[in-house]
Amino acid sequence: MNVDSQEPWLIDLTEPQRQAVTHTGGPLLVLAGPGSGKTRVITRRIACRIAAGIPAWQILALTFTNKAAREMKARVDALVPADAPGRRGLVVSTFHAFSAGILRRYGPESLAAGIGQKPLAAEFSIFDMDDAYAVIKAAIGRANLETAQWQVGSVATEISSAKNRLLSAAEYAQNALDFRQRTIARIYAIYEQELVRQNALDFDDLLMRTARMLRDDPLVLAQLQGRFREVLVDEYQDTNHAQFTVAHSIARDHRNICVVGDPDQSIYAWRGADISNILEFEEHYPGAIVVPLGENFRSTSHIVAVADQLIRRNSARRHKDLFTGLGDGVAPKIAMLADETSEANYVVEEFERANRAGIQWREMAVLYRMNSLSRTLEDALRRRNIPYVIARGTAFYERREVRDTLSYLRALVNPFDEQALRRIINVPARGIGATSINKCAAVAVARGFSLLEAMMMARQAGIAERTAKSIDGLVMVLARYRSELEIKPAENLGPFVARLITEAGLERAAAAIADDDQDAAERKANVQEVANAASLYVLPESQPDARAPTLGDALRGFLESVALVADSDAVDPERGVVTLMSLHASKGLEFHTVAIVGIEEGLLPHARSMDSPQAVEEERRLLFVGITRSERSLLLTCAATRAVRGLRMRTIESGFLREINGENIQRLDLTERVEYEDDESGRRQGVGGSRRGGDGGFPAGTIVRHAQFGVGTVEEVLPRGSLTSVRVRFRSAGVRTLVLEYAKLEVIA
Repeated sequence: MNVDSQEPWLIDLTEPQRQAVTHTGGPLLVLAGPGSGKTRVITRRIACRIAAGIPAWQILALTFTNKAAREMKARVDALVPADAPGRRGLVVSTFHAFSAGILRRYGPESLAAGIGQKPLAAEFSIFDMDDAYAVIKAAIGRANLETAQWQVGSVATEISSAKNRLLSAAEYAQNALDFRQRTIARIYAIYEQELVRQNALDFDDLLMRTARMLRDDPLVLAQLQGRFREVLVDEYQDTNHAQFTVAHSIARDHRNICVVGDPDQSIYAWRGADISNILEFEEHYPGAIVVPLGENFRSTSHIVAVADQLIRRNSARRHKDLFTGLGDGVAPKIAMLADETSEANYVVEEFERANRAGIQWREMAVLYRMNSLSRTLEDALRRRNIPYVIARGTAFYERREVRDTLSYLRALVNPFDEQALRRIINVPARGIGATSINKCAAVAVARGFSLLEAMMMARQAGIAERTAKSIDGLVMVLARYRSELEIKPAENLGPFVARLITEAGLERAAAAIADDDQDAAERKANVQEVANAASLYVLPESQPDARAPTLGDALRGFLESVALVADSDAVDPERGVVTLMSLHASKGLEFHTVAIVGIEEGLLPHARSMDSPQAVEEERRLLFVGITRSERSLLLTCAATRAVRGLRMRTIESGFLREINGENIQRLDLTERVEYEDDESGRRQGVGGSRRGGDGGFPAGTIVRHAQFGVGTVEEVLPRGSLTSVRVRFRSAGVRTLVLEYAKLEVIA
């Protein structure tokens, strides 16, 4: 293809980036290291393909978060004017949102998207985790099981794994090997039946049903293969089997697929991500071109070197040289503190120093493996009056009054959505008691009706006239607003939601559950914010010959965008606050100054990973992701002791920290550092550790025996505050660092 180097999509590209952007056709794997400009490559490539004559409506770009999709779309809009030839209809979407749209469009026509012989209805609801857990809990009860023995979260994880493998409840039951799996198969079957009855899908269903439809329905597959002639996938290392099936099915024949990702940043195996998808890309697409992007435009040299040194220990990876042109910068620090309080105070003091040097709070973040580690950090930040926020992606939409408002909207879109209907039946209070609701539910089950249909027959169910009138009022409101969905244009969504809020009395209901006037004002404002969010919602571009979208299309799209919010979507880089967040949630973000706390054995790597080399490698990748969020300043910390379930426990620094050494790192032993806290009388009380000298009787070279690890040789003595650790190279167990006071080593020679 002839390309003009002055075109906006080719300016300021490195040679590897240019190669990826201008690749003309066929499979392409872009191995994009941290900070290497992968979003730039994807968006420039989209612009380049449109300029080459590929209509935008034939291009499909898939990613994982709404935030990433919005950014990609905005960058393409800046590169290619909306009125450019062939510009309309580009699809840049998350996997879940794309699947939801495909299911609404093709699902009702394809039994492959349904369960058994039950097809999918286009007006399905998307159940969030709370909805799904509520239905699973009810399914456990209906299976005559106790949630004490069959915990909802554990059952939900197993069902999610089955759906990721594209197994329906019946197929899972056929493959059940033991009592546990056979029991979960019973629960899964009841859960699946209830989802079908309520015309609802959970998050995993969106992917599973789309993948099964593309796998088993050749007519739908042919339509999508004909529509999308170019497929691009961002964060390919995070795809699970269902997502792989979706992308691969569409691209399989024309092979015009570009995937961008980094095996070194694959950190979601616990939710089904399969690193082999990216490692085996060339097996799936023989002859694929591979372009490594190793230059980091985010971090200074010391930070890149530390990250590179760590990740080279992994075996499941594709090597690429990591480098940067941003200069050495300041060497990262590894600091061991006496306890978690000292650790939190030290991190906050480092942030204060950075702030005095001109770094804004919004450019700082603290990352951790476990959310529970945030408490001491919050305490330290509050004591110093430093503003902070904990990243919780769905926090706004989890508020009670917001969920009530969204449930009204869900009930409009899907009259079978019993979870939504039960939530709003007394919002605001209508005097409809549990007995009346159960009578309606009994009629629904007996006659095969939905709960809403049974509510229309309230008097026949033996419900008192006064209560029946209250039920009639809710039914009439829902019917009146539902009648507008397919006759009014999409632009009316904001006013429509605002009007419903007023007529349904949702502000009044929000105020009724408030603790005081200020709380009432905030809750009412939250309800109105739903209308504001709806007014800002923009439907994805449609292909040129598509019909004009209706109010119903807009409402369904808005509810999907709300249901599929991710943790990182909630991080607002413009807020003037320090961000506290999990390492998993930090993926895709960057900050000037980053502290990663709690880097200890059992925390990072997590205790659950210890028996699996593959899991330990994923934990190492998780730390690698955290390190590479930092632009200029990096602090890695651990504590010599930590409170665990109310008891003070000794800890061992993570083996990952011992893998980082050399001139790129500063090591600080601050276990003797004394912390002061105010006691109840206001006096200053000192807390902290004191050092015990010596080698504990195990100098380097000593041959020892350990009950678990066998025979080994002491390589190094590591004083740690009041304790002493030794690094021992065991003949069969490799190198281990042990605390002498607890290791019970026996001297052999």
